[in-house]
Amino acid sequence: MSEISSIYNDDSIVTLEGLEHIRHRLSMYIGRRGDGSEPIDGIYILLKEVIDNSIDEFTMGFGKNINITIEDGTVTVRDFGRGIPLGSVEVASSKMNTGGKFDDKVFKKSVGLNGVGIKAVNALSKMFYVQSFREGESVAITYSCGKKIDELKCSTKEKNGTLIRFTPDETIFELYKYNLEFVDTLVHNYAYLNVGLILNFNGKEFLSKNGLLDLLNDSINEESLYPPIHLKGDDIEIVMTHGSNYGENLYSFVNGQNTILGGTHLSAYKESIAKTLREFFKKDLSSADVRQSIVGAISIKVQEPEFEAQTKVQLGSKYLYKDGPTISKFVGDFMKTELDNYLHKNLDVADIILKKIQESERERKAISGIRKDAKDRIKKASLHNKKLRDCRVHLGDKDSRALETTIFITEGDSASGSITKSRDANIQAVFSLKGKPLNCYKMTKKEVYENEELYLLQAALNVEDGIENLRYNNIVIATDADVDGMHIRLLLLTFFLQFYPDLIRTGHINILQTPLFRVKDKKNNVYCYSTDEKNKVVNKIGTGSEITRFKGLGEISPDEFIYFIGKDIRLDNVRLSKDEAISELIEFYMGKNTPERQKFIRNNLRSNIDNVEEVK
Repeated sequence: MSEISSIYNDDSIVTLEGLEHIRHRLSMYIGRRGDGSEPIDGIYILLKEVIDNSIDEFTMGFGKNINITIEDGTVTVRDFGRGIPLGSVEVASSKMNTGGKFDDKVFKKSVGLNGVGIKAVNALSKMFYVQSFREGESVAITYSCGKKIDELKCSTKEKNGTLIRFTPDETIFELYKYNLEFVDTLVHNYAYLNVGLILNFNGKEFLSKNGLLDLLNDSINEESLYPPIHLKGDDIEIVMTHGSNYGENLYSFVNGQNTILGGTHLSAYKESIAKTLREFFKKDLSSADVRQSIVGAISIKVQEPEFEAQTKVQLGSKYLYKDGPTISKFVGDFMKTELDNYLHKNLDVADIILKKIQESERERKAISGIRKDAKDRIKKASLHNKKLRDCRVHLGDKDSRALETTIFITEGDSASGSITKSRDANIQAVFSLKGKPLNCYKMTKKEVYENEELYLLQAALNVEDGIENLRYNNIVIATDADVDGMHIRLLLLTFFLQFYPDLIRTGHINILQTPLFRVKDKKNNVYCYSTDEKNKVVNKIGTGSEITRFKGLGEISPDEFIYFIGKDIRLDNVRLSKDEAISELIEFYMGKNTPERQKFIRNNLRSNIDNVEEVK
């Protein structure tokens, strides 16, 4: 029998005091830990929790300025609202389920209503400082990892408001670093959603006068087909237009919170756009055709919103108010009235929209015959036996690991074979490319459907009718770190950028980092991902080290591959900044601007030339 104790008695029951429960079960409160390389990592959730409180003060009519600084990993947020009541500073910052937002009269449509917010920040910070200023008096308290260190009460000449300063705990967020571009986007969104609020982040001022209209105008890099439609009502604001790219680009917000995973409000927005346009044009229009190339945003205010998790990135609420309409009906009624009225008053815009929808419809119908032929080819090609080694769990399944589902797109049988043997077959699938994929630059979707390799890839991902039914949360391009591998990577990115930019915008596309070297001493193997890493390890080991250069993924054995696609997997997420236009991006890398591209390569080659030479 195992020596592990199986005794379960009164001594087995443990009570976590104060904020200890947050530190032991932090995923319940902030989602993932991360190191700051992803915008949903924990350190950004901590930042949002603090700013949200300041935003709520502005929403209630108190304080038009919020100052935010991030320096050496330490965050400072100062607002000029009412300030925390001085007798409640300690309980508001350290006692669970305590706060002023349980009172609807004080905070009617707040982002956070569960009394956890800054308590989580306090618990997960090695230093947390909170100071409240009210009517010439101040209370300041310092904590470390949720435990009170010091308290100071004094008179002050400072304006009313709250100051919070914190440094995330490095024992929890190892080697974390704030990506200031992510924070810049976050602060921008706060400005768009709170017209008249002035946010100052590291000396840069953010102010919006036109709300979501400013967001859309700042976000559109392609020329829109018509001026954005901007509609506002009580507790709702929407904006929309159509561009020329494939896919859809929609933003959603609840009570000023960017719900990046959508929810009931975004679903209602999508459905109501299609329904309203069907009724206006009196035509049986497909939702997919209506939303092809659409760019838009919706913001609503909900009383006591229910989110899918503490991170507040997906709305789960069904009702707008306690006794009010469903969110679906509220959004649908607003769109039916306001969008319909707008189209009747702007028939030229309505005509452009109809022509765009009909263009998408013609393309879809032209493809339908090709898709039927392609499905027959799939059967002959035995997709699920030869091209795709599928996994058991898929995105959308009611399984705790659904968000971990991953598909590796590899080149050649040797690489796919190694990954297949070392993968977790429950959540990791492998798709094997045969040679270099088609260069999709300036091709139509119809031409791509006629290409068997890319059609099989679309079928494997299940994105032929849009990304709503995507089968894997993480799409990982796994190619060799040589010239051919880089070319294949670029061809795949061109395909995704041109026909499925939504996959990139929503963070599904990644590049797999694999080691270039194995450095072996008498006992251990150390895997290095760059020449610099290799040199540091060799210098540390000294004489007697054995160095192996991996020329391709196929040279890495399945026994070793398990270390690179397991819990320590290194992924570079592919992102689009708001300043990058897809058409210009593809034109630069895949077009005929050879001299300009050669100059760019020469200027950016030095940082990678050593690695390239080592791998040749």
